[in-house]
Amino acid sequence: MESLLSFFISDAHAAAGGQEPSALAGILPLVLIMVVFYFMLIRPQSKRMKEQKLMISELKKGDEIVTNGGVLAKIVNVGDNFLTVEAGEGITLLLQRQAVGALMPKGTMKEAKNV
Repeated sequence: MESLLSFFISDAHAAAGGQEPSALAGILPLVLIMVVFYFMLIRPQSKRMKEQKLMISELKKGDEIVTNGGVLAKIVNVGDNFLTVEAGEGITLLLQRQAVGALMPKGTMKEAKNV
């Protein structure tokens, strides 16, 4: 049985011309996978994080926001780390800046009250 296996292995080397695969051929698929991961996952995620950080730093009084929890509110007061928002008449909340999920267009709260 062993001689039969060595017979096939010898043929395989003979068919390949007796050349060993280079180290580059072994590393190339790994490099290609890393490049694909960078452009498909890492780069878009870091771009989204940068945009979110910029949006949070530019919040001002009067902006309408949606929190990560889904609460639609209007900013009443802006502090360094916290925002005071009005979610409805007489309902004020104190939120961390990082709790802001999205900045909404002006007039969104009026439209939401009519629904």
